[in-house]
Amino acid sequence: MKPKSWHLNRREFLKGGGIALALPFLNGMSWAAAGPKRALPKRMLVSYFAYGAYMPEAPNGLPVNGKPHHEWSWWPCANEGPLTFNKSSEPFAPLKNDVSYLRGLDHKGGWKMGGHSSGDVFATGADMTETQRTNSISIDQVAANALGHHTRYASLVLGTEGGTGSYGNCKTLSHRGPGRPIPSMQRPQEIFSRLFNPYAGKEVEEVRAGLKREASILDLLLENSRSMKHRLGTEDAAKMDEYLDSVRSLEQRVERTSKWTQEPLPKIETKGLNLEVAYNQPLEYIRCMYDLVFLAFQTDSTRFATLMLESEHSQSSEMWNYANYALGYKGATHDIAHKRPEDFSGRWDNWRAQQHAYFLQRLRDTREGEGNMLDRTLVLWGSAHPHASHSNQNYPLHLAGGNHLGFKHGRLHSFEGAKKVPLSNLFVSMLNAVDVPTEKFADSTGAMTQLTT
Repeated sequence: MKPKSWHLNRREFLKGGGIALALPFLNGMSWAAAGPKRALPKRMLVSYFAYGAYMPEAPNGLPVNGKPHHEWSWWPCANEGPLTFNKSSEPFAPLKNDVSYLRGLDHKGGWKMGGHSSGDVFATGADMTETQRTNSISIDQVAANALGHHTRYASLVLGTEGGTGSYGNCKTLSHRGPGRPIPSMQRPQEIFSRLFNPYAGKEVEEVRAGLKREASILDLLLENSRSMKHRLGTEDAAKMDEYLDSVRSLEQRVERTSKWTQEPLPKIETKGLNLEVAYNQPLEYIRCMYDLVFLAFQTDSTRFATLMLESEHSQSSEMWNYANYALGYKGATHDIAHKRPEDFSGRWDNWRAQQHAYFLQRLRDTREGEGNMLDRTLVLWGSAHPHASHSNQNYPLHLAGGNHLGFKHGRLHSFEGAKKVPLSNLFVSMLNAVDVPTEKFADSTGAMTQLTT
């Protein structure tokens, strides 16, 4: 095909010394693709909010027959079927055809955990009180293990409090596997630098030389450790296995980084992005975190991400005061889940919905191929601590996107009573939609066909 005046060539952005720069894939570049059309990326974000949601109808948060639906209930409408929106869910009204509400879903493995602890298993479905000693692999890491090699970063793990936390007090949604939580990143400047300036101003040859030295050291460590292992007792041998796993992980990271030094870094438009935002500015900080996920997806730096917006134990962080900063509530954010003040509970849910809707709208407003980014991005948003009763059942859950991945939206789905299925069934469908063939995840009993075409 002969190029037109408005056609773009990626090589135009690969000029210059040192580390080259490249724009994300643009519609104007598609003319040059040889053979079949370039496969557009399929992405997934799991986002979590703490301290539950306002469900004033009944202690279990489910509607009561004959009782009017509360205008500030987290659920947008009372009955299963086409979505209508109340005051709490109003920010999602412009996105009606891109969102679904899912009522009655949860992880059975979290039922016996403390009221503020089941967030630990939100993305894993692990049964840590019965059958499993530690947490298991999270949905994003299943996807990252299968397809993460296609992007510079296998996954992006963010959280407004950072680190891993501890059992019952998790600060991250992502887990590589049993006993291996992945620390979440919380500082916008650090996240941005990790994504888009990973070499900290070094020339690419200098970076490669350093990686080669690291690889040599790791090879030596592995060789020495293996020769020692046969002389160790059972307990020490187990500890040595853990150590070897850590060294192998480092070795894989070095190999991965070495490979990606051969590829250009994306050029980013940072206008309007405040990387120095303070934690006590909830609107600006949370939107900045969402913006960083958006940029990571837009540049295809990664396709799988998690974002923990507050943990269930945030009293040592600024998150504890976010409702105060945002709404003028005189008390800790945590108190809203217990005292449920009518003047603030629904408004707080609405405020959180505004921030999430902001992210979804950015995805939908960004053209990609014959659609937009949201069409090829699945976004699960919710909490594992539903309401004031401290029950760990009937999570508030909201799924968006994936209209070009086989999902259909615009409804409230009910999975109560005889229709009860595990939340893990949704995870099976999400993984299959992003090309990670999956028959079983945690306690799943199959795929969730109610949301797919």
